[in-house]
Amino acid sequence: MTDTASDPRRWKALAVLGLVQFMLILDVTVVNGALPDIQTDLDFTETGLAWVVNGYVLMAGGLLLLGGRLADMLGRKKVFLAGVVLFGVASAACGAAANAEMLVIARFVQGIGEALAAPASLGLIALMFPDPQERIKALGLWGGIAGLGGTSGTVISGFLTELADWRWIFYINLPVAAFALIVVPRLVSESRMERASQHRPDVAGALTGTAGLIAIVYGLLEAVDHGWGSGNVLLPLLGGVGLIVAMVLIEARAVDPLIPLSFFRNRTRVVTNFVTLFFAAGFFSYFFLLTLFEQQVLGYSPIESGLSYLPFGLTIGAGIGLSTAMMPRLGVRTILTAGFAFCAAGLALTSTVSIDSGYASGILPGMVLLAFGSGISFPAFGNASLHEVTGQDSSLASGVQNAMQQVGGALGLATIVTIALTHAEDQVADGVLPPVALTDGFTLGWQVAVGLLVLGGVLVALLLENVLAVPRNVLAEEVAAEVGDTPA
Repeated sequence: MTDTASDPRRWKALAVLGLVQFMLILDVTVVNGALPDIQTDLDFTETGLAWVVNGYVLMAGGLLLLGGRLADMLGRKKVFLAGVVLFGVASAACGAAANAEMLVIARFVQGIGEALAAPASLGLIALMFPDPQERIKALGLWGGIAGLGGTSGTVISGFLTELADWRWIFYINLPVAAFALIVVPRLVSESRMERASQHRPDVAGALTGTAGLIAIVYGLLEAVDHGWGSGNVLLPLLGGVGLIVAMVLIEARAVDPLIPLSFFRNRTRVVTNFVTLFFAAGFFSYFFLLTLFEQQVLGYSPIESGLSYLPFGLTIGAGIGLSTAMMPRLGVRTILTAGFAFCAAGLALTSTVSIDSGYASGILPGMVLLAFGSGISFPAFGNASLHEVTGQDSSLASGVQNAMQQVGGALGLATIVTIALTHAEDQVADGVLPPVALTDGFTLGWQVAVGLLVLGGVLVALLLENVLAVPRNVLAEEVAAEVGDTPA
């Protein structure tokens, strides 16, 4: 039996797992810079274009809990590798998409791949680094790499779209997936929960909940073209709510629910995962709307739009470093409260842009504040979501946190895009010029996001325990039983 804490290969394994997570998160935002070109080539509508993002994040968010449970039960390394394979195949299909429908379907399959790989990856890290201080550092690095994947997506997208073709934003995933499939089996031991054969994952609950989320997002986006009182809107919204209720009933009666009731006894984890919904709504909507604003209103090229996000990536890195260093002294509540405040201020500044705005005076100030707030928040989210988690449920806990990010992003994006586009259409109907109307719609959407972030920050300040770090817990004692021999 290998001593995980003394095996130097755990840091190499962390680097590879972080690279894969970079790829998974990259594919949330890498499409943003290419959205106008994708819309033109595949004949997407404005609302249909949102599915290029939402198709991915909905499947990822809706099935992450199931993916985490499968990883705990079947083996974290095995499920991680299966997710990487599925993600790679779907990426190839995205790049080869002949029409809008094919691209959206392939994006849904990509989301399933992330739902398998992401929680298994974080579960492996939690087991490889049982020491509290090392785990803070490892989770900070992993979360930071993931965050940089999200923020660098637009830069990568801009260059590939203008210098090659938008399809290459998907093809670049293939060598990363192949590298992970070769290297990870050499660095990571298999691990699974004890007595896994006695458990059965709640597949019905996961599928019902995911279908409910898809229906709700569909209904929200349909409101742009049909109005809130239309059957095209109300039927999917009500159906989606009904499916969510059905999922809750299924979960309540399941022998092995996706989230055991004991998970909700830890206030730190519950509050952290809940406020993640508000954070993700603002984060996702910022990238989607700002890219459209830059290219459709200000006339930026894909490369110019991509390069405009470089300060975001640099600033978020600084925030991550500061948060990781200060968290043991200030605690997660202090860090997250500050993070939400900076993010809200950044989006508020962004919402003041106009058709005459320059980059340095109009876009950059809000971008820097939002990036810094996001950077200091990511490590805090990662550590607080794993507070007092046992080895048995490490992948489940990471799955819950990732699911909240994806679900919050999808629901927030659908709601905010609907509000923005509906307002813009109303402005055009009143005789306002399209560029001005679009800008008014985008700024209204960002203002809604500001309200969500303020609410999230207030909840953090009032309800979150100010834990200083992920404490030493039974995870350290369980690692020897959880992790087998390291492959030669």
